[in-house]
Amino acid sequence: MSKSVELHRGRASPTLSFYTIVTSDTLYNLLKEGKEVVDDNGEKIRGIVEAEGHLFKGRSIVPNNASAIKQEIKKVIEDLKPDIIITTGGTGLSDRDVTIEAVEELFEKRIPGFGELLRLLSYGEIGSAAMLTRATAGVYKKTVIFSIPGSPHAVELALRKLILPEARHIVAHVRG
Repeated sequence: MSKSVELHRGRASPTLSFYTIVTSDTLYNLLKEGKEVVDDNGEKIRGIVEAEGHLFKGRSIVPNNASAIKQEIKKVIEDLKPDIIITTGGTGLSDRDVTIEAVEELFEKRIPGFGELLRLLSYGEIGSAAMLTRATAGVYKKTVIFSIPGSPHAVELALRKLILPEARHIVAHVRG
């Protein structure tokens, strides 16, 4: 590890705060109907983040709607000021999958290496289908936002191999 990376990691708080936004028409509609919702990806993110000693500030479920996604991100940053927001879902290729487009409109800075590396890691596991993996990361109002696919495997891979190993380093740069 380079001395620069060590320096930035050393400046960051040992405990970061995370918030998750799940984009899913199905889960959102169940919530609106007052039905019980099982959010496996949100729970998986919470479990992994807390197991690493970080603070999980909460999660919300929004429909696959660009305005709703952007509005929720802005509200979460204003109200809770998390270090990192992770969005999951809405990253596919259908007309309803608009998470990537929504978050990228907000970014003041982009972190293109995140999506590139997630596709590279995915390629080693699933082959050429990895090119369909739409993921992105960037910074908005000094909050780091990672947008990852809604598959449980993608959530696990992104968190364990990319996000958590560099979270303190990235936040140190952003907040520095």
